[in-house]
Amino acid sequence: MPTFVTLLNWTEQGVRDYKDTVRRSEAFAAGLQKLGAKLRDIYWTVGPYDLVAVIEAPDAETVTASLLQLAGAGNVRSTTLPAFGREEIDRIVAKATG
Repeated sequence: MPTFVTLLNWTEQGVRDYKDTVRRSEAFAAGLQKLGAKLRDIYWTVGPYDLVAVIEAPDAETVTASLLQLAGAGNVRSTTLPAFGREEIDRIVAKATG
C-alpha cells in the first residue's frame, strides 16, 4: 500500500487543546481505518512541525479525504508527501532508465 508522510502543525485551537492530542490522534487513526487506510506511526516533534504522521493508504484520494476530515476539526494544518520504500524506488529508477 502506498505510504504518505504528513507534516502537521497545530492551529491556535489545537494548541489550546493540547491535552487532547493523544485522543485526537486515536480518533484520526480510527477515521483512517474506516476509509481503508492505516496510521502506521505518529510522532510529536519539536521544531518547524508539531507532529509527523506516517500513513498507508490505497491511493492519494483516500489519504486526502482523511486529511480533509482531520483539518475540518480545526486542530491542525497539514502538508503531505508521497514516500517510496527501497523496492518502490528501485522500480521507479528502472522505469526512468528504460
